[in-house]
Amino acid sequence: MVIPLALRATLEDDFSVTDLNMMDLARQFPWIDIDRAGIWGHSGGGFIAAGAMFRYPDFFKVGISESGNHDQRVYEDDWGERYQGLLAHGMMDDNVPPYNTLLVVDALVKANKDFDLILFPHAAHGYGADASYMMRRRWDYFVRWLLGAEPPKEYLMKPAPAGGRAGQPPGH
Repeated sequence: MVIPLALRATLEDDFSVTDLNMMDLARQFPWIDIDRAGIWGHSGGGFIAAGAMFRYPDFFKVGISESGNHDQRVYEDDWGERYQGLLAHGMMDDNVPPYNTLLVVDALVKANKDFDLILFPHAAHGYGADASYMMRRRWDYFVRWLLGAEPPKEYLMKPAPAGGRAGQPPGH
């Protein structure tokens, strides 16, 4: 089971507290498999997801970092979160420059680490028309690396109709 870092603990927090909270959650909900924890995030959450994978690779088995602002020295100086992975970034991102993700790519290559990378040539920070594709790839990644199963090939994610949820008519 993929468990997001719902406790919103930051990397500056003592990870043992988060670990204990995860253990408490696993005791409370027996369907949680604490040995197959994954993490994902977008933007600041992407920064946190990547950092969590680098700092605690024995705990997080898989991570997905989307449009992470990985270099705090060159990202809005009034912002900062006090995080086998998938990196993704929109190349037209005018919020978090794509080179932030490329810095991580460069470090992973130099460290001879395996990773996957998705670049959206025409997407901005939230991926726009590519958001459904990213959602499918995120789910596929967790299914493959946490469940050990092969996801449906090229499953088509359909966006929700205006005013409704996917699979339901508007107003329901």
